[in-house]
Amino acid sequence: MEALALVLTGLTIGLIIGLSGVGGGSLMTPVLMFGFRVPPHIAVGTDLLFAAVTKAGGVAALARRREVPWAAVLPLSLGSLPAAALTLWALHHVGPASAAVHSSMRTLLGAALVLTAAATLHKAWRHTHPAPAVSRLPHPAWAVAFGAAIGTLVTITSVGAGAIGVTVLLLLFPQLPLPRIVAADIAYAVPLTLLAGLGHAALGSVDWTLLACLLSGSLPGIWLGGRLI
Repeated sequence: MEALALVLTGLTIGLIIGLSGVGGGSLMTPVLMFGFRVPPHIAVGTDLLFAAVTKAGGVAALARRREVPWAAVLPLSLGSLPAAALTLWALHHVGPASAAVHSSMRTLLGAALVLTAAATLHKAWRHTHPAPAVSRLPHPAWAVAFGAAIGTLVTITSVGAGAIGVTVLLLLFPQLPLPRIVAADIAYAVPLTLLAGLGHAALGSVDWTLLACLLSGSLPGIWLGGRLI
């Protein structure tokens, strides 16, 4: 019965992702932790691989259409990937199943969800109030620094590569139209969530049966949602 509930959960969240492009980590991890009582480290690790698989197809399609601004993706990745690796190293030494890590995950997850809500509102406001043209962009180091912060947050909570990433891109690259901002966000999120997810798998923080149930529902949901918009 629980397997069916997990498949239906994956289907629902996949449908939301297909319709809106967001909702992976900010929905899946809290549902797993508080709805299905999955331990925090297992919920985070499983959701990271869930996000990598569900978004990988989107990156391929965007790249074929030449919609990904790789100049924006690269500096974020230069910050996020090393930060994810360092965070995984720290989790390995502390122990992902320890009480201290579980407490930190719950606290940071709450903060990440608040930031995600604020970032979603900012994205909606930006959609109706386009930014004026700018003549000078921030130093690339800012993108690396923001990428490092997101990489750390995503590795600990699985939340942050979506709406928060879009907001960071809007601030750093205001000259880009919103569709290309979203494309950049998806493009750098896939290697980040894949690296973090595989790292959690190496730590034993992925439930493969749980992941299979979620993907069996989410992949058809994404396909259906993409055709309803």
